Formats: sequence, structure tokens, C-alpha cells
Amino acid sequence: MSDCCPTPSATGNRPKRRACPRNGVQYRQVSAMTIRHHIKNSWKWQPVDQGYFFCKDPECPVVYFGEDDTTIEGSELRTEVGVKAKSEEALICYCFGISISQAKSDPNLRDYVVRETKLHQCACEARNPSGKCCLSDFPKT
Repeated sequence: MSDCCPTPSATGNRPKRRACPRNGVQYRQVSAMTIRHHIKNSWKWQPVDQGYFFCKDPECPVVYFGEDDTTIEGSELRTEVGVKAKSEEALICYCFGISISQAKSDPNLRDYVVRETKLHQCACEARNPSGKCCLSDFPKT
């Protein structure tokens, strides 16, 4: 279900993946639009013409970083990043407000999200801090 929500492809010669300047691990590209939806005071953030990436390492304070190694940390966001959070009450699905604990206790919730995404009722690129569909983040049953 990785193609449930369309995301913009890398443009020009921009890399689709890049190493986080803090932990050195490679991560996938995310749109500036996604960042704008999650950053505090988005009207003050001025993205530059470069690729941006999402660091999903729960131990790394960086959430977004640019090709120029600029970083945006969790404290600069208005959204808690569920895949980086330590709480079971953190969201795993931002479109439908499903927490990690809810997904673990009710396996039918994943089926619900699958049905809704097939009906194009999701907005993952804007709502999910990773800019991608949440289905791969659901607990394995």
C-alpha cells in the first residue's frame, strides 16, 4: 500500500535519499509542503530551493533536514511525531487520529485505514509528518 497517497517525486538531480547530518543514516525525501504543515510559525519558515528529508530515528532530535544540512528538530514542530515518540498514545495515523495503542489493540483499524485510502479519503502528505502513508507504520499482527 506504499502508493496509497501520491507524493511529489524528486525533481531534477535532487537525491531521493540523504544522510541525516546528526546520525548519518539515509532517509527519504519529504516535500516542503509537508514541513510547512507541521512547523511552528510556518509563516516565518522560508524554504530554499533544495531537497528536504525526514529522519525517523526515535533517538535523533532532528525531524527534517535539508541538502545543505540545515535541521528542524521536534521542538520546532507543532505536531508530535508518532514514530519518534515514546508514548503509546502518540498518533500513528494522522488522517484518522489513530494512536499506536489503538492500532495494537484493534487490528481492524488497519483495515479501516486501507479502505479509506482506497477511497482517497486520506491526506497523508500534509497530515503525516513523514509525508507518506501511515500503513507501513502500523504494528505487525
